[in-house]
Amino acid sequence: MTAHILVIDDDPQERRSLKAVIESRGHAVHVAENDQAGLEVLRKMRGEIDAVLLDLKSGEGNGLSVLSFLDRLRADVPVIVQTAESGTDLAVEAMRAGAFDFVVKPTSLERIATAVSNALKLHEGDSSGRPLKRGRSASVSFSDIIAASAGMARVLELGRRAVQSHLPIMVEGEAGVGKEMLARAIHSASERSGRPFVAVNCAAIPHATIEAVLFGRPEQDGADEGHIGKFKEADGGTLFIEEVGDLPLHAQAKLLEAVQKGEIVAAGGRNPHKVDVRIIASTSKDLIEEVKASRFREDLYYRLSVFPITVPALRRRKEDIVHLARAFAERFSAEQRLQRPLGIGSGALALLTAYDWPGNVRQLENAVFRAVVLAEGNELTERDFPQVAAQLPGRGGTFASSLLRAPSSPAAEQASMVAGAPFMAESGQAPAVAPANVAARTNVIVSTDESGNVRKLAEVEEELIRFALKFYRGQMSQVARKLGIGRSTLYRKLKDYGIDPDNPQKDAA
Repeated sequence: MTAHILVIDDDPQERRSLKAVIESRGHAVHVAENDQAGLEVLRKMRGEIDAVLLDLKSGEGNGLSVLSFLDRLRADVPVIVQTAESGTDLAVEAMRAGAFDFVVKPTSLERIATAVSNALKLHEGDSSGRPLKRGRSASVSFSDIIAASAGMARVLELGRRAVQSHLPIMVEGEAGVGKEMLARAIHSASERSGRPFVAVNCAAIPHATIEAVLFGRPEQDGADEGHIGKFKEADGGTLFIEEVGDLPLHAQAKLLEAVQKGEIVAAGGRNPHKVDVRIIASTSKDLIEEVKASRFREDLYYRLSVFPITVPALRRRKEDIVHLARAFAERFSAEQRLQRPLGIGSGALALLTAYDWPGNVRQLENAVFRAVVLAEGNELTERDFPQVAAQLPGRGGTFASSLLRAPSSPAAEQASMVAGAPFMAESGQAPAVAPANVAARTNVIVSTDESGNVRKLAEVEEELIRFALKFYRGQMSQVARKLGIGRSTLYRKLKDYGIDPDNPQKDAA
């Protein structure tokens, strides 16, 4: 099916390249050289444009006006924004304004074509991201690894190349970036896929027993059942040695011998045994520094690092965050047996993208899992990620301050001043005019009471809900969406505040 794509970019060469690659996918492309021209196309082709590819610039005419226009139009058109590497903050602002995805330039035309394809799936009501399989339980392929960023695309390219060789692989990267998932994908794509994939975490095993765990332990006079060890378990397949930098020196010597000769000697044993194992090691440490400090053998390092692959931290590939979050939400929705997958609102996506994720993909996965389990509505919002909001500078009170801000619209902007006094709730300053019922008449919600104390959150929330009901003429879906809550939550709050859900405008004043 032919889709209509609008490309807004001030670079003629870029417009031609984007037009060519998108048309090669069978779609119709409309081009505009700036925001105003793009807005004109959207006005003329209202309802016909299926997706927008928008180049973000700093300063005026940065592209955000297009997102604002679509929001006022109530048009659910997915927008993919492009930004320079230094413009990540602008991309976060665009995500908050409702952008579907963003790519950091320079990037490949193939990456952009994929982003457009994903956006069209969303527009058609299909899944916006494929389910992400659990790395530790199921077979994982390269297609299961989300790689929207150039950094991860490079990782997958190296991983596919590594499949063809039998050399040891060293996967480097911080904890939680997905090193084991990459190792499983390499194994699944190799000729060893029908044989075992065995993982062992050196950081989780006491030094006194690590040798027996890896190389096995023979029976002793029938009193000990023995242990075959991870090498023999993986015979014919792949052995993933996680956090190899935590191996004690005595075990490093035996590992070196196994790599060099393809033979192992059980702990306390004498006879060597041949094993056919592809070794993939991983580390979150700087092994060069470990070698310099004499904590890791230099000869073993060079034996294991024949084919190094570095997986970048999540903060270095923020383009992946949106896709990972959507995939996690979809997967956990299925695991929780929800009737339909939970979506993630633009505010929540902006929040997740702005955070640096020191625990990387694993931390993001846990955050989305918690949000899905505790979610009340049909869409995850900023307030479903309180731990994330609390760790961002100036965002600790995000939900509370969002209640103090009225919906964004031209009418709202015009009504943002009362008797010449600006609304200063976020700065903590009391406004010059503070009658208790001012929010019922204007687009201002007072943050302090007559005594100068901060008002209770429930009071402010009630005022905002009543204002929103009046502002959107009692359209419950619209009210719930703009407030960032589910309809069931909205109805519950109406009941709490004594507002008739069958005639909400009557009680909104």
